[in-house]
Amino acid sequence: MKQGLHDVLVRPLLTEKITAMRESGNKVGFVVRAEANRIQIKRAVESALKVRVERVNVLNVMGKTKRLGRFAGKKPDWKKAIVTLKEGEKLEMYESV
Repeated sequence: MKQGLHDVLVRPLLTEKITAMRESGNKVGFVVRAEANRIQIKRAVESALKVRVERVNVLNVMGKTKRLGRFAGKKPDWKKAIVTLKEGEKLEMYESV
């Protein structure tokens, strides 16, 4: 099934570490689809947020194993993208908070 550019980005990633990276290195984080690659992520961020992207780093995060008594389960795996914006670019959705 072919996916559009806006289907690549699932949600923004807001953690303390990502916030520190945004303030110091002009980087933002997103949870993306597991099938997405760097080129699709770059195009999706540029078209959806109207910014220029310099670099995209991608990490596969493995889900943790959780137990409830003798029953074991597993949280789902997910993919994280850390997007470096070009010099002078800013996202207004983070600036207003």
